[in-house]
Amino acid sequence: MSDNRTLLEVQDLKQYFDINMGFFRTKPLKAVDGVSFSIRRGETLGLVGESGCGKTTVGRSILHLYQPTGGRVIYDGKEIDSRASLKEFRQKATMVFQDPYSSLNPRMTVSDIVAEPLDVHKMYRTKAERNERVMELLGYVGLNSEHASRYAHEFSGGQRQRIGIARALAVNPEFIVCDEPVSALDVSIQAQVINMFDDLQEKLGLTYLFIAHDLLVVRHISDRIAVMYLGKMVELADAEEIYNRPLHPYSRSLLSAVPLPDPKKARSNHRIVLSGDIPSPLNAPSGCPFRTRCPYAKESCGDSMPEFREVERGHFVACHRLAEI
Repeated sequence: MSDNRTLLEVQDLKQYFDINMGFFRTKPLKAVDGVSFSIRRGETLGLVGESGCGKTTVGRSILHLYQPTGGRVIYDGKEIDSRASLKEFRQKATMVFQDPYSSLNPRMTVSDIVAEPLDVHKMYRTKAERNERVMELLGYVGLNSEHASRYAHEFSGGQRQRIGIARALAVNPEFIVCDEPVSALDVSIQAQVINMFDDLQEKLGLTYLFIAHDLLVVRHISDRIAVMYLGKMVELADAEEIYNRPLHPYSRSLLSAVPLPDPKKARSNHRIVLSGDIPSPLNAPSGCPFRTRCPYAKESCGDSMPEFREVERGHFVACHRLAEI
């Protein structure tokens, strides 16, 4: 259960990558462009959007796996702006990667994979203490001592992701970036892993940034949901509020595509199909990034980027034409 104390604050985060255009010219690809949000202690913030919108880059930039181009990351009241603050931050914040196949070293045993963060941060005194901690971590994720001496290729996708989660828990973190942790898994396994995230949050008091494109998964686990489009945040609100009353045209389109288990509701559901493809972040439209696909767009939408503002208590939207929609 979240409390009202802010654990992580992201202010105007920017992540640009220089792309070689030939003849010694480069052009910035604006993967993340001015994203701001905060996460409370014990909360799960879901981050959703189409492939290529910058969700994963946000998570990696927060942890400084990519050095941010601009903006501030403030953790527990302290800005992450030096090597010392980053080292301290990395003992409190970790990441579960998307692909359980490529994120585990095939030459290391499960025991060594899980213990690697302990080795890096020198978090044990004796080998026995290290082994004891590895067994404790494997127990958290439903694995046992028999698995410790085996290699990653001997496990199924769901088991590999459990190993990745155990590794993320090794340093006793408070905050975990979950980068589409179930998208590479079978649907039957997804539910088990999601429930495990819930149990671990309750047991260890964790805070999550949960990145995904599956809106049903995000609804199940998230307290609040943020919607991204082309490197920018377009809507942020409580999970139920986003699902029951999305205000931004892009959020409405995303949610209309969610399959409904009730056949009657599914037949009456009006699917909002967007025209055109998502533009390249190398050549993003002027003004509102969504205007080239928005059914409500006018010429004036190209003049300036809409302000990401609070329109109701806790409900933030970036749209020029919100009042008319």
